[in-house]
Amino acid sequence: MGKLFGKFFFFILLAQLTAALGIGGAVWLSHHQRDAANLSDQSPPAAFSLEAAAAVLHFGGTGALQQLASHMGPHPVYSVDAAGVDVAGRTVPPALLKSAYARLRDAPAGTGARDVVAPDGQHYVMFAAAHARHGEAGPAREEGLRALSLLLAATLASLLFAALLARYFFRPIRLLRDAFGAAAAGDLQPRLQQTMGRRRDALADLGGDFDRMAQRLRTLMDGQRRLLHHVSHELRSPLARQQIAIGLARQQPERIVALLARIERDGQRMDQLIGAVLALSRLESGIDTAGHDDVPLDAMLADIVTDAGFEGAPEHKQVVLIAAARVTIRGNPALLHSAFENIVRNAIKHNLPGGMVGVHVTTSATQVRVTVCDNGPGVPEDDLAAIFEPFYRSGERSVEGHGLGLAIARQVIDAHDGSIVADNRTEGGLRVTICLPLA
Repeated sequence: MGKLFGKFFFFILLAQLTAALGIGGAVWLSHHQRDAANLSDQSPPAAFSLEAAAAVLHFGGTGALQQLASHMGPHPVYSVDAAGVDVAGRTVPPALLKSAYARLRDAPAGTGARDVVAPDGQHYVMFAAAHARHGEAGPAREEGLRALSLLLAATLASLLFAALLARYFFRPIRLLRDAFGAAAAGDLQPRLQQTMGRRRDALADLGGDFDRMAQRLRTLMDGQRRLLHHVSHELRSPLARQQIAIGLARQQPERIVALLARIERDGQRMDQLIGAVLALSRLESGIDTAGHDDVPLDAMLADIVTDAGFEGAPEHKQVVLIAAARVTIRGNPALLHSAFENIVRNAIKHNLPGGMVGVHVTTSATQVRVTVCDNGPGVPEDDLAAIFEPFYRSGERSVEGHGLGLAIARQVIDAHDGSIVADNRTEGGLRVTICLPLA
C-alpha cells in the first residue's frame, strides 16, 4: 500500500508542478516580451527630452550634448554612433540598442528613436531609455529572487497539498484492505462505512457496499451453521432408531418384518427431511423462483383443500374453502402449490380432533388475501415471528414434522413479492395470512 500512496503523491505533485511551471513560464514570457518591447521610454517627458537632446546635437555638436547629458534627470537620452558607442561614454545595454534600431527601422518618424546628423555630418541614433533600465542590475536581481521565492513557495504548497490529497484517497483504500483482511480471517462485522466518517463520495459508497456484502455473507454463514446443526440434530434420532432396530433384528430374527418397517419409516423420514432442506436451500439461493405463469389460485386451493380433507378424515378434521370468484395470480405453479399445501397441512396437523380448518380468499384491486385458520392451541405471542424460521417447533404444538414447511412457504411468498404473517385468533387457534399481487 505504500507504493500506491507514493504513486498517488507523485502524480498529483507532478500535475501541480507542471501546471505551476506552465503558468509561471507563460507569465514570465509575457513579461519578458513586454519588457523587450518597452526598453525605450516613449512617455511625453521622455519624448521632450529626446527632442531637446536632438536639437542640441544637431546644432551644438557632441560637446554640447555631453554637457546636457549630465543634467538629463530621470529620462536619460542615449546618442550612439555607427559603432554603437555612446557620446557620453555610458554603457548601452545591447537589448536597448537593438530595440532602438528596430524602432528606427519600423517607424522612422516615431517618438521612440531618431536619426540625427551632427554639425560634422556624422549620423547618430538617439533614443530615450526607460527609467531604471540603464544597466543597473539591482532591480533585475531583486525580480529574479522574488520569482525564485514564489516558485519555492509554490513547490512547498504543492508538496503539502499533494500529501494531503494522496492521504485523502489512500485512507479509505487502506481501511478497505484491512476490512478485506478481517473478512478473510472470519470477522464479518460490518463497520467500514462507520470508520470512513463523513465522506460522501464513491469510496464511501464502496465502503457501504462492502458492509452490506459482509452482513449478507455473515447472515448466510450463520444460516448455514444453524442449518447444519438442525439437520444433524434431526438426523440423529432416526439414525439412532435404525441402529437399534438393526441390533434387535439380529437378536430377535422373528421380529424382522416389524423392524424392517421401522427402518423403512425412519428412512422415509430422513428422505423427506433432506428433500425439504434442499428445497429450502434452492429457494434461499433463488434457483427455483424462475418460470412464472398465470396460476388459477382458486382451482389450486380447491385441490389442496380436497387432499388436506382426505388427510384429516381419520380424526374427523374438516377443511373448508371459501372463495368468492375466480382468482388468477402470476408465479411459479409448483412453488405456490408447495407453499399453500405446507400452510394448510400445518393447520391440519395442529388442529384439534373434530375441528375445522378454514381457507378464506378475498381480493382487492391489486392483491389477493388468503387466510388459513385452525382451532388448535395457537402459538405464544413471542414466537409468532419465529414460526417461519427453519426447524422451529413450538413446545405447545409438538407434533410430527421437521419445522421446515412454514419456512419454505415464506421463501416462496417472498419470491413472489408477497407477504405472510401469523397471529393468534381471539376464539383460539392460529391464523396465517398470505397476500400476493394479482396477475
